Amino acid sequence: MSSHASLNSRLGLLLTLYICQGLPTGVFSQALPAILRRYDVPLTVIGLTGLLAMPWALKFLWAPWVESHFSARWGQRRSWILPMQVLGAITLVLIAFFDPYQLATSNGVALFFVLMFMVNLFAATQDIATDGLAVRTLDFHERGMGNGVQVAGYRLGLIIGGGLLLYLIGAWHWRGSFLVLAALLVLLTIPVWRLREPAAELSRHREPMPYLRIFTSFFDRPGLKGWLIVLVTYKAGESLGSAMVKPMLVDMGLDLKQIGLMVSIVGSIAALTGALLGGWLTAVIGRYYAIIGFGALQGLGVAAYGWLSWQHDANGTVSMTAIYSINALEHFVSGMAMAALLTAVMDLSRPEHAGADFTVQVSILAIFGGSFYLGAGFVAEALGYTGYYLVSGALALVLLWPAAVYCRRLPWLVDGRVSGDNSTP
Repeated sequence: MSSHASLNSRLGLLLTLYICQGLPTGVFSQALPAILRRYDVPLTVIGLTGLLAMPWALKFLWAPWVESHFSARWGQRRSWILPMQVLGAITLVLIAFFDPYQLATSNGVALFFVLMFMVNLFAATQDIATDGLAVRTLDFHERGMGNGVQVAGYRLGLIIGGGLLLYLIGAWHWRGSFLVLAALLVLLTIPVWRLREPAAELSRHREPMPYLRIFTSFFDRPGLKGWLIVLVTYKAGESLGSAMVKPMLVDMGLDLKQIGLMVSIVGSIAALTGALLGGWLTAVIGRYYAIIGFGALQGLGVAAYGWLSWQHDANGTVSMTAIYSINALEHFVSGMAMAALLTAVMDLSRPEHAGADFTVQVSILAIFGGSFYLGAGFVAEALGYTGYYLVSGALALVLLWPAAVYCRRLPWLVDGRVSGDNSTP
């Protein structure tokens, strides 16, 4: 598609698609923890909201099917993106008519979790097709900026589905807030509705490789078994630390409007900026140094929350400026690290199996990141917030060791060698 559209138009399309993915994630990862804590739901139950991310973790199971089944009339990726976004909007309308006071009951929480699970299922399936579209449309030298746009769009979706939603619920009402999200998702569907995938791209479609062989052949390539360890460990410390930020702020006395407007939004804007800068710097300094350097900054950013907790425990209060600054710092460096990592993930995705390869890698990230999320409440209750964040930051730094060792065994990560445009090393 790169010969059919300018870089700006391709990046603009990808931006809208990744915003759509960030919307539901913002609801369950940013807004829901604060909402549940507001209704005095225990930290252990809040930690279990990580189960809502299961579609993101397991989407590799149906990724080959998504890649091989499509309508030639609608287009290989468009055949999936359009219906998934429409179904997501319909489910958000159903959530709008859910009574939020039912969250105080186990049955109400369970029903809400089912609806959120469905929204995530539709968004995760859309992501498979979108990732395939991104790999096929971005050349090697465009991928740093492309992944910066990807993370930025996703973070913008987090701002809307997380921070803005919290603010609207606090200042307005539940039903109208979720109806606004549904309408926005429909609006963001217009660019992909207008997309016409080139016929040449469809003609490349071949006889499908045996299902399991798609995954095993990916890791059969030289150096990829070590890369698997990097995927397992790189985001573990950050995933553990991020799970309890909103509950900690609620326990510090912040209300939902403060968390939504001044923390979630400020933090997500910082992450958006960090992703764009990180994507640009990744192209400048190379994949390897970006992954290691931004990963170290990410660990320090997580540990900084421990200082906030220590100040609150010592003084009984902490300045809002400090809260906003540290939240913005952590999100900024996390956005940089994610842009660098996803650039390497995209490079390793084979063009003929772009969606499946990209998906299996980010699914590994989600599975192991989500496993730390599930235990976060227990660790926080055992150590207290200060100890919890110091452990999370230390874990993030220690687990950079696999990246430092195994990424060196992939020469193109260090010196940027590549066999050609729109291909993988």
